[in-house]
Amino acid sequence: MVKLVYCLRRRASISPEEFYRYWLKTHGPKVKDAAEKMRAVRYIQSHTCEPEVNQAFAVSRGLAPSYDGITEVWWDSIDDLKAAMADAAGAEAMAILREDESRFIEFSQSCVFLTTEHLIFDSK
Repeated sequence: MVKLVYCLRRRASISPEEFYRYWLKTHGPKVKDAAEKMRAVRYIQSHTCEPEVNQAFAVSRGLAPSYDGITEVWWDSIDDLKAAMADAAGAEAMAILREDESRFIEFSQSCVFLTTEHLIFDSK
């Protein structure tokens, strides 16, 4: 599998509460509706919590402030992702989601990249 990781920072013009509400209740269902066209097989939102603890971790390591959250999207293969990007319906679905993201994500402060997972341990 291949996974897209999208580290998000909210637009300064919206509150954290509005950011999380919109991302979960409005954008999330749009991604679910577009999943088949994009050939995506899994989607997870991880919303940042415990700002004081996050700040302590960042300060202790000299790191930048935490992101507001992370989105993860999985495809069965890189070929499936490339095919979705090349297909008119897949490309249109991705464009619609990108336009919706512009309503709540500060693109210039966010980042996105593809990964492959390497399980080190799973104690559950």
